Amino acid sequence: MKNIRILRILGLLIFCSSLMNCKKFLEEKSDSRLVVPQTLADIQGLLDDAGVMNYPVTPSYGETCSDDYFLLPATLNKLPAITLEFYSWKPVNLNFSNDWSKSYLPIYNSNLSIELIKKIPRTTGNALEWDNVKGSALFFRSFYYLALTAQYGLAYDEQTSDKDLGIVIRETSNFNDLSVRSTVKTCYELVIHDLQEAIQLLPNYPKHPLRPSKAAAYALLARAGLYVRDYNLGLKYSELAIKLKPELMDYNGDTDLNALTANVPVKKFNRETIFYTEMLGGLNLHAPVYATIDTNLYASYNINDLRKTAFFRLVAGYPVYKGSYSSNASTLFSGLTTSEQYLTRAECKAFLGDVSGAMNDVNFLLTKRWRKTVPFTPLSASDKSSALSIVRFERRKEMLMRGTRWADIKRQNKEGANITPTRIVNGKLIQLVPSSRFYALPLPADIIDLTGMPQNN
Repeated sequence: MKNIRILRILGLLIFCSSLMNCKKFLEEKSDSRLVVPQTLADIQGLLDDAGVMNYPVTPSYGETCSDDYFLLPATLNKLPAITLEFYSWKPVNLNFSNDWSKSYLPIYNSNLSIELIKKIPRTTGNALEWDNVKGSALFFRSFYYLALTAQYGLAYDEQTSDKDLGIVIRETSNFNDLSVRSTVKTCYELVIHDLQEAIQLLPNYPKHPLRPSKAAAYALLARAGLYVRDYNLGLKYSELAIKLKPELMDYNGDTDLNALTANVPVKKFNRETIFYTEMLGGLNLHAPVYATIDTNLYASYNINDLRKTAFFRLVAGYPVYKGSYSSNASTLFSGLTTSEQYLTRAECKAFLGDVSGAMNDVNFLLTKRWRKTVPFTPLSASDKSSALSIVRFERRKEMLMRGTRWADIKRQNKEGANITPTRIVNGKLIQLVPSSRFYALPLPADIIDLTGMPQNN
């Protein structure tokens, strides 16, 4: 009974905090009084609560565990024991607040919105607003289910995913509903199903990048296609996303960029942003204030690749990331972009045998990053294998620190990539082999204690 009372109190706090509408679209704090959601505007207000739905809330522990950065010995020596163990890929007991709890807040808002809108008849007069609310709720819920499944579930495998444990699927706002882990297959199937429904409801373009849109639903479905290794699905929806939103920034003086040498070179809500979210700080080990970018990865950027200037600054001779689309040196962007769609389409084309098409997409992106005073030599591939290798490496370089690398490692290892992240801790080499069960990150210990759900091994 005590646990139920705690959950009810938590639910009430979440409910109340989510009822504040924004006076100035999405970013300004509301000065409106709290109301019981009854109208479409009230429900839209739940979904426009950017502090719950967008800022900074997306899961971060996967990025903490990925291989794009390392910590210098001086930083390691300052870490508490539990953080050092997680950095070393050892199971630890993480409690509230964490990736899990933060992501289930927007899921709660989404479920509540879906329940409330059922009480409002859809009419010819309110059809656009009604559709946007329901489509947005489905999108937001799918966005966080996808991110959580990619982090807490094993990589999708047709042979085992109907048994592998994923996350908790909650389709109501009732905190008394029993929490049960669904399979990885069920989680991905729900995400794809709900996004396909959202597509029928959302407008092509949002009023603001903090809101979902049809283009965003296409882009998220394309990402889901990669995560389940359905390359036809990924190709279909990345093409649809690009058709609606093809713009790329030209790093040669684009108006959406500050000086590339600045500490925050990329402007917020730039033309490439399809949907905007920010990554939760979490354990913060991957944050620019602590993390040093893998020096081999940094060296792989050509001197005439303007991302080398835009994405990095050198601190005591080591590269530190500064290319976030948040326009904030310490906040990592984790949303959806057009550049991701070109790379997704390229990867799907490569896997399906369209080598020239894959390289065309990659080279089109790279020309927007290349110093215009130096001739660009297009990348080329002779077969599917080399094309996939090139595309996936360029994906890693373009999408650095956006919260996707962990899922990419897992899914590519399912196809024999044999990516083995390594770290040196106290002089000892530590490796995370492809067969490790740690690729399904440990669930928060307090959630396990409250629900009795099985923990990841």
